[in-house]
Amino acid sequence: MKTLLSAVTLSLLLATAVAGPAPPPKVMRYAFLVAESGFDPAQISDVYSRIVVANIFEAPLTYDFLARPVRLKAATAAALPEISADFKTFTFRIRPGIFFADDPAFGGRKRELTAEDYVYSVKRHYDPRWKSPNLYLFENARILGLTELRAKAVAAKAPFDYDAPVEGLRALDRYTFVVKVAEPSPRLAFTFADAGITGAVAREVIEADPDKAMEHPVGTGPYRLAQWRRSSLMVFERNPNYRELYYDAEPPADDPRSQAIATRLRGRRLPMVDRVEVHIIEESQPRLLAFLNREHDWLERLPPELTPPYVPNGQLAPHLKKQGMQLERAIGVDISYAYFGMENPVVGGYTPDKVALRRAIGLAYDVHAEIAQVRKGQAVPAQGIVPPEMAGYDPAFKSEMSEHDLGKARALLDLYGYVDRDGDGWREQPDGSPLRIDFSAQPDQQSRMLQDLWQKAMNALGIRIEFRIAKWPENLKASRTGKLMMWSLAWSATMPDASDLLGLMYGPNKGQSNHARFDLPAYNALYRRQAALPDGPERDALIHEAKKLGVAYMPYKIAGHRIVNDLLHPWVVGYRRHPFLRGWWQYVDIDSAAQAAAGTAP
Repeated sequence: MKTLLSAVTLSLLLATAVAGPAPPPKVMRYAFLVAESGFDPAQISDVYSRIVVANIFEAPLTYDFLARPVRLKAATAAALPEISADFKTFTFRIRPGIFFADDPAFGGRKRELTAEDYVYSVKRHYDPRWKSPNLYLFENARILGLTELRAKAVAAKAPFDYDAPVEGLRALDRYTFVVKVAEPSPRLAFTFADAGITGAVAREVIEADPDKAMEHPVGTGPYRLAQWRRSSLMVFERNPNYRELYYDAEPPADDPRSQAIATRLRGRRLPMVDRVEVHIIEESQPRLLAFLNREHDWLERLPPELTPPYVPNGQLAPHLKKQGMQLERAIGVDISYAYFGMENPVVGGYTPDKVALRRAIGLAYDVHAEIAQVRKGQAVPAQGIVPPEMAGYDPAFKSEMSEHDLGKARALLDLYGYVDRDGDGWREQPDGSPLRIDFSAQPDQQSRMLQDLWQKAMNALGIRIEFRIAKWPENLKASRTGKLMMWSLAWSATMPDASDLLGLMYGPNKGQSNHARFDLPAYNALYRRQAALPDGPERDALIHEAKKLGVAYMPYKIAGHRIVNDLLHPWVVGYRRHPFLRGWWQYVDIDSAAQAAAGTAP
């Protein structure tokens, strides 16, 4: 026996000597320009937190990374859901053998993902404790029984009853759950492809310390949180419990770049990178320098004000090409906008004078100057709330949204009694009370440039404006509770359909996606009707009418759809910007040899 053990040991030593030492871990490093808010799918809504969460947790569905037009595919589900002919019943079957990352809450046992985990995770959005900013997605679909269960908890001021059975959300067996809705919901499956919303959490982990839900993520995804310095640094490591999953993206035949990526990476086990380091660098120059100095492997969203020297005329600059750098350029499926608080006594309301005030302010603001001066041409003017590349977008639709006309703006104000009564050069409200705009903003360079444009527009109208500066997460929190008069921000679509952006004006979404708190019965009726229809001309006509109401009442002054320029060093392999897939880290590789040759290996 001793001789046999010695032989085995000798064989292992020889094998190790032949194979050589293990290669160093692959690390991908980059930066967010906005700090994360946390890591709980039931409590987050900002795009940066969703990116992080989507790499830790998993929804039942996902998107093919390279397919264009975008295409749903199964993630933890065994296949796409079975959908009833009336679009009211959705049946999901989860793959056996998927496990959460290890956590003390599991008592030292491997914890398998089950259908009940998705039932619990969706119910958390209804629990008043979490104040979910994503609740509207489920409420709009009217999942049977859950609204009533939430109302019961609110009325009784009691804990939400997770164990109470509801007709609309049930686990049929260990791996199967069903969702039933009151009205047809043809696009509900998209919600179950966003891990930032429907990523599965484990009940034991949440209940072990509910107050830590935003800082203690435990999921089944490819990465787990290894280190965190709030608003400074997040480090993620490969989840050792992640199942065997291999690269199988299917690019379009007419896209040679994506075809080359698929050929190079097909069959590789995911994830390919061992560690991801995400820094928070709010200012543009330091973020760019970190990339140029090779401290970061890629630069997400080259700051538009710095674009001309690096992406002149939409092309990668020659000096960057010589270094082998890559450019990923696309029109973002998003909108940049400023909203008016519709419940604010100065700018809100639906009477003709209030509508005139908002439209005048919108006409005075120079969208084309924003695109030229602030975004350096890296945006296209918006005509409505639906961006390009989404179902419901109509390139022929033109509106006042992108118009700049000071004469028309001043005439509107004069007509409705917003005039200078005391001769001090500033207009008053029709009742003679002071007229002042309180505009919330952030302290970063781009926000300051936008403030200059808003100041110029209001000066031209004779309207006082004051800027209230706070960090982005603070403004977000205040915005959700309706405390801001005006705020400028952007919204990125979460699904390839107009209803996502149209939801920003749907009354029941107030406090969630509807930051303006717009609540017009005629619009709400249009929104509900289009949401229940399958794609087609009838639905397109309703979307068209909804967009027109958004322009007429102007709860949002939508400036444009941003052009995104990502810069990558030559050792970043396989990256393509996907408009909706947040959990993309696992599909990208780092060429360690090229990285080491450049002298930048971490």
